[in-house]
Amino acid sequence: MNLLNHFGGCVYGKETIRTAPVPLTLPTPRYRTVTVSTHYWWQVVAICFLGWVLIYADRTILNPVMPQIASAFHINNTQLGLMNSIFFLTYALAQLPFGMIADKIGRRYMITLGFLIFGLMTFFSGIVSAFGAFLVVRATAGLGEASYYGPQYALSGEAIPLSKLTLGTAIINSGMAFGSSGGYLLSSYLVLQHHQHWSLPFFIIAVPTVIVGILFSLLLKEKIQVNNQPTPITPEMTQAEPAQHQIRAIFTNRNLILTFALCFCSIYAYFVVLTWLPQFLQTERGFQGTAVGFIASIVPWASIPGALFFAKVYDRFNHTKLLVCILVPVAVIALLTVGFTTNRTLLIVALIAYGLTGKLAIDPILVAFVTRQAKGTKLSTTLSAYNFIGMSGSILAPYLTGYLADKVGTMTIGFYLGAALLLLGALAFSFTKTRTSNQLEA
Repeated sequence: MNLLNHFGGCVYGKETIRTAPVPLTLPTPRYRTVTVSTHYWWQVVAICFLGWVLIYADRTILNPVMPQIASAFHINNTQLGLMNSIFFLTYALAQLPFGMIADKIGRRYMITLGFLIFGLMTFFSGIVSAFGAFLVVRATAGLGEASYYGPQYALSGEAIPLSKLTLGTAIINSGMAFGSSGGYLLSSYLVLQHHQHWSLPFFIIAVPTVIVGILFSLLLKEKIQVNNQPTPITPEMTQAEPAQHQIRAIFTNRNLILTFALCFCSIYAYFVVLTWLPQFLQTERGFQGTAVGFIASIVPWASIPGALFFAKVYDRFNHTKLLVCILVPVAVIALLTVGFTTNRTLLIVALIAYGLTGKLAIDPILVAFVTRQAKGTKLSTTLSAYNFIGMSGSILAPYLTGYLADKVGTMTIGFYLGAALLLLGALAFSFTKTRTSNQLEA
């Protein structure tokens, strides 16, 4: 027997993760153990990918038509930013409660309930005729989407083999890129190019959202084991732990806190791009019609090969800090270039560079890093905490960028601020410890 495995040590490149010795398999009272094939994880990856496609399509169908919405509701850039920020406010606030509930009642059921709410609210987004009602509907849609992040990555983290975890996460995350691009193109094609009403894209996205939500409860399993091989369960996994102890354990773990900080800065910068790039292209760079959707889609499309390539590198070498030190400076330079250049070719090159190295490339690496810090029974809660801190950036970015644009007369300052925060996040992450424990430290 391999002595390292026997005593619970796992080595990943230069990062050593210590685990507790593997105990005898014990029953767990909260879940029925389900046996699945070794290929089940691909099914999990596929449906989780679709979930992100629909979530990000819902988020981005709004952005190319913000001028039309501003005209319909008679609002300014600050209020347009508020429209996105209030969505992410409810989304972020519900992360921890929904993650904890999902660990108790079942992750797939939590996701299904959330998708039903999110789908219905997307449909109602196209119906309401007052700005106040639109804010309420979008806030409720954000609440529905909050059911997804922690429970989804807990399900996929449980199903995907450890050797494929970062690659599998990157494939799932590429759904964000497909959804972002699809949302941009759908709105710009229907509304900007063919002058349909801005509400039509919301109606189109709502139906598949409800269908995919139902598929989560029908196709996915909880507490799986592969080919009749029982999943090792530690005694503490069978015991309920007070919620306050779980939260304290998460927020006193040095590596988790520093990773949360980088996630916040990365998401802030990304949501400056995601929210304001289409309007920036129209009002400050002179793009029109479907070209707005195509140019804005460069970032998500470029992120797909970037995320897959760097996830593969991470799975092989596990040099988290090194990859962050490579990716973040390139993303920072790209954001600064987007803000100051008026050359269309250079703008496109900068957007490609940001897509290759920005949030969607960094996120699978950080999710894998966080997953290896968390106890299995706290995984939904830990990932929800990670996303709660990170998505706080998405609350601030739309509103603050709109406010600054109204004050100084240009959106470029938003890109500069995003770049500065991203650099600060990378600096914070450099203080993580290379040798870590696989258990949350109290």
